[in-house]
Amino acid sequence: MFRARRARRARRARRTRPAAALLLLLAALTSCGYGSRADQVPAAAQTPAGGAGAKLSAGSVTLGYFPNLTHATALVGVREGLIQRELGGTALKTTTFNAGPAEVEALNAGSVDIAFIGPSPAVNGYVKSKGRNPRIVSGSASGGVKLVVNPERIKTLDDLKGKRIATPQLGNTQDVAFLNWAATRGWKVDAASGKGDVSVVRTNNTITPDAYRSGSVDGAWVPEPTASKLVAEGATVLLDESDLWPDGKFVITNVVVSQEFLKAHPDVVEAVLRGTVKTNEWINAHRDEAKASANAALKTLSGKELEPEVIDRAWPGIVVTDDPLAATLRAQADHAVAAGLLERPDLTGIYDLGPLNEVLGSLHRPPVTPPGPGSDDQGR
Repeated sequence: MFRARRARRARRARRTRPAAALLLLLAALTSCGYGSRADQVPAAAQTPAGGAGAKLSAGSVTLGYFPNLTHATALVGVREGLIQRELGGTALKTTTFNAGPAEVEALNAGSVDIAFIGPSPAVNGYVKSKGRNPRIVSGSASGGVKLVVNPERIKTLDDLKGKRIATPQLGNTQDVAFLNWAATRGWKVDAASGKGDVSVVRTNNTITPDAYRSGSVDGAWVPEPTASKLVAEGATVLLDESDLWPDGKFVITNVVVSQEFLKAHPDVVEAVLRGTVKTNEWINAHRDEAKASANAALKTLSGKELEPEVIDRAWPGIVVTDDPLAATLRAQADHAVAAGLLERPDLTGIYDLGPLNEVLGSLHRPPVTPPGPGSDDQGR
């Protein structure tokens, strides 16, 4: 009997030794950072706001954004897990778009809860919904938009007259910006058709390089990385939109939310914003690592990463920011009105910076200055 018990103990020891060894090996690997990005992100970003296991009011949240470098906050925040960390057990779902009008339609339809989006679609969506959607709750990026042209056909700004210039979509932020810029030069363009002293050719960013290569467009007013892709095809930068704005800053991407979702799940919105704030902080502190992360995200979304010469040219022009740069949004809305794409809007209520300022306060950072009339932020 004694020998039988000793045999059973020996068999149990043999079974547990491999498992124990495996656990020790996994612990060693984890301590070295293998199989994890934990060594790439700030320590403050590694624990959800409510602590590990914190439960929020929604089981999931759907985030919309573009596979563009001007949406770097989303590209990096999603890939590095910075946004999901703040959500804890709330699942982060994502979907991508080519241009703002389609994305704001999805937001208004309820298939997207929170979105990274340009100012013109945000304003259009707000006006079309009669103030019901969306709410701008944070900034995300400034800059990253250029006018690039075929140097054999266009050598000066005056040479654009009579040429064909691509923009991503009718009524999107770059489309409005180009129409406004053309108007400042005294050129007449019918916004709806794109015909006039200069032809505006609405072209999906994914095929704009092919359109340029084939000669069907002479240039493009586009965000990064499309602008730098065209430069790689031989185009030259004729104008950087940042040069047209005071201090070189203008909003290119904001974070917006469905008002219904904000009302029902303010804790989830705040968690996402905590993730975007920490993502922007990490991007600014780790520019090279963030560039690589954004490029890896683009590869996941499109199947191909950007060539080094493309991303190295594009990345420095992207400035991530929590500030929504409200004054520039109002100017862009005025541009859309002047182009005939929008009736003069009442933007009262389009901003709610309360959740963002709650996050900034919890991180001991100064609040974003309320944008004045049109904001629901009361210094919360």
